[in-house]
Amino acid sequence: MNIMKVEKTFCTTREAATLLGVSVGTTQLWVDNGLLSAWKTPGGHRRVTRESVDKLLHVKMTAATSLPKESGPPRLKVLVVDDDRNLLRLYQVVMAQWPMLPQVTAVDSGIEALLLLERERPDLMLVDLKMPGIDGFQMLRILKDDPTYAEMSIAVVSGMSEADIVSRGGVPPGIAVLPKPIPFAQLLAMAHAIESHKQTSTGRVAA
Repeated sequence: MNIMKVEKTFCTTREAATLLGVSVGTTQLWVDNGLLSAWKTPGGHRRVTRESVDKLLHVKMTAATSLPKESGPPRLKVLVVDDDRNLLRLYQVVMAQWPMLPQVTAVDSGIEALLLLERERPDLMLVDLKMPGIDGFQMLRILKDDPTYAEMSIAVVSGMSEADIVSRGGVPPGIAVLPKPIPFAQLLAMAHAIESHKQTSTGRVAA
């Protein structure tokens, strides 16, 4: 057996985390949820396949090059996840007219969203449930188990019926489920509440 070839084919969770620019805990969660392929050694240590890491790196680099460069004071950050690109464009057009001028990042896959979360740390994430690959249900389960995102507000915007959502296991407690067509008035009210909370928290810290 070519030991060097095996070493290049697999890596530790720490090495995978370093390559992907995420925490070791996040990497372990992604392994547990099947986003990364891995196996355990006889000693119980995880070995992550480089192929699965490289696939995520490709997605991450593609997503990063499409992010707009922001300048000026921090703005409310919104991440929208929906596989319908026409809807993503609609989100961007409508939210550009909101008074707080949020920084909107729109992606069409759950994998892209998970990779951007570590870097962007949005204040609000809007996610569709029915998507190819990593869908909204899987995303929410992953995030529920990661305390890093405990303060992030999440809302589901989906055309699925309540019965269909329940049949898929539902969504974690505390996550608003909104119907399509997109209820922009409700989303704007949510954004105002988040921004107000942020300003209040910042004021307490400054005091």
